[in-house]
Amino acid sequence: MQKPWSGRWMLVVIASGCLIALVTFGLRTSFGLFATPVSGGRGWGMEVFALALAIQNLVWGVGQPLAGAVADRYGSARVLAAGGVLYALGVAFMAWSESPLAFHLSAGVLVGLGLSGGSFTIVIAALGRLVSEERRSWAMGLATAAGSFGQFVFAPLGQAFITFYGWQTALLLLAGTVAFVPLLARALKDPGAREPEAGEPGLPARESLAAAFGHGSYLLLVAGFFVCGFHLAFITTHLPAHLSAAAAQSHAHGLHDTAGLAAGALAVIGLANVAGSYAAGVLGGRWSKRRLLSAIYLARGVVIALFVALPPSPALVLLFAAAMGVLWLSTVPLTSGLVAVMFGTRYLGTLFGFVFFSHQVGAFLGVWFGGVAFERTGGFAPVWWASVLLAVVAALLHWPISERRAPRFAPVRA
Repeated sequence: MQKPWSGRWMLVVIASGCLIALVTFGLRTSFGLFATPVSGGRGWGMEVFALALAIQNLVWGVGQPLAGAVADRYGSARVLAAGGVLYALGVAFMAWSESPLAFHLSAGVLVGLGLSGGSFTIVIAALGRLVSEERRSWAMGLATAAGSFGQFVFAPLGQAFITFYGWQTALLLLAGTVAFVPLLARALKDPGAREPEAGEPGLPARESLAAAFGHGSYLLLVAGFFVCGFHLAFITTHLPAHLSAAAAQSHAHGLHDTAGLAAGALAVIGLANVAGSYAAGVLGGRWSKRRLLSAIYLARGVVIALFVALPPSPALVLLFAAAMGVLWLSTVPLTSGLVAVMFGTRYLGTLFGFVFFSHQVGAFLGVWFGGVAFERTGGFAPVWWASVLLAVVAALLHWPISERRAPRFAPVRA
């Protein structure tokens, strides 16, 4: 097993992982800006775009454990490079897809596969192996914060490209940014977890997976992360359309430039979560991760309830974005950190991949239900209130998690 990097090269490894997270996650969060121009330009209903992104989230989730297993076995760099290539091709083909089927294959299947291999999830697994244990939570939080900063960068960048060049050229320009991922991936080259770390039991992959799914705390973590995916995907995909619908219903609150306001809100979410994710990574190394997660989900429920209940206005939208931003991806370093606490890092990519699969099932349902609700009711109120209820459920699920090594993965005494 390769020893964790230290010194200057460790900084190169972390910086490269952060840049990959910035590009891949940042671009993904800008897709909601394309819902209206793509649907209008192709003459499709909003449900076509929503289904494509729902498929994307589901394919991403299905592919994540597989990509994590390959990274665990053969190393992360190759998986990240291949994912970057698929991601770039998928975004480019979105611009040329002239039928719903073609759009579902490009935006849904191809981008979803690209995200499986090229997303921050693989970056986190790589950092878990390459960075020393005392800095692991910090590095995971930093990589997650970088993904959030990508949202701050790509939301206004995507909107500017759409405004000045049109949505098709904008997609091609954004696809070009992902071309840097295979180059950055070279710095995260590790041999994979072919041997157990010092003190870890040498369970084979299949037995490790069976033992994990027989561990109650892991199942609670899997169930809780479903809610995170539901929240994030629903808001990033449907917030622009929600603001447009609110503007059509009430002109008295200044909701005029809803496209610009939506881009600004997504950017604020990303910027605020730079602080939120980094703080979660730091606090997760000092305080109880499960209690922090319960507090985050409960706070999300309060913020969403206030946003839906109060009269819409630009100030409310930006305040909502700032509050949600602090809570946005702060769950990721804590959730991945709990997986490492329970099972070590040998199969971190695989085991966190299955947790992330649950996240993406939630994302699929959040995006799809949002599209269905809009088509049937002209708004998103049912899904907003479902998000509040799910936040409370997630807070309750995380509280009883056992924050210690699972019995089958207890350290081997020399």
